[in-house]
Amino acid sequence: MSTYKKVKTNKGEDAPKASISTTKEVFETLDITASKSEQWLEKNKKFIIAFIAIVALVVIGYMGYDKYIEEPKEIEASNELAFPKKYFESAFANNTLDTQIVQRDSLLILGLQGADGKFGFLDIADSYSRTKAGNLAEYYAGISYLIMKDYKNAVSHLGNFKSNDELLAPTALGAIGDAFADINQPEDALDYYTKAANAKQNEFTAPLFLFKAGQTALNLGKASKALEFFEKIEKDYPFSDQAVDIAYYVNKAKYSVK
Repeated sequence: MSTYKKVKTNKGEDAPKASISTTKEVFETLDITASKSEQWLEKNKKFIIAFIAIVALVVIGYMGYDKYIEEPKEIEASNELAFPKKYFESAFANNTLDTQIVQRDSLLILGLQGADGKFGFLDIADSYSRTKAGNLAEYYAGISYLIMKDYKNAVSHLGNFKSNDELLAPTALGAIGDAFADINQPEDALDYYTKAANAKQNEFTAPLFLFKAGQTALNLGKASKALEFFEKIEKDYPFSDQAVDIAYYVNKAKYSVK
């Protein structure tokens, strides 16, 4: 068993000191460990070098792919998107009357399918699916189909659209709600209106979809749920358009609660 002897420090205080034999054992152990490590490194040197080289190639390859393939494709997709957007915007350039619906839908179809050898939203969404422009094409396609009352395709494309944008993200969810409402699936509509209302807490989309959710809940006989939506507008968005007559809807929901 190792023993410790007391020796005087420079300040005259007693301090523990390991025996010479213990110190020798420690250094011998360190020497043996270091020797084994060196042997392992020498034995596996080729493997270690190869592993480091592979990691370096993967990192460089990823950087190169992003710079020389992804970035140019993103620019290309963005340029392609400019063409069908013109048709989409032209369809809503004026306040469209019922007599102009055919013209409006014709423009939307051109935006969807493209023309003169140029891609439409559908082609861009398919060919550039991994780009921001390709994702945005899904949104435009979904809204176009919704306006034309093709609800199945509207739900499909809007469902493919992924965004964290302050306005587009809730608008896409709310548009899916509108599609379900138009095909008389109010439970699904309520679900998406609720998602849209909670997606972003801004002064435009949140009160709009809270109001739609409230009205849908009332029609479903869910007055207590409707009351929650209406009261949230009254409390959190008092300056929104939906808040103008919100007291009426709050009272209507209260009287309908059983």
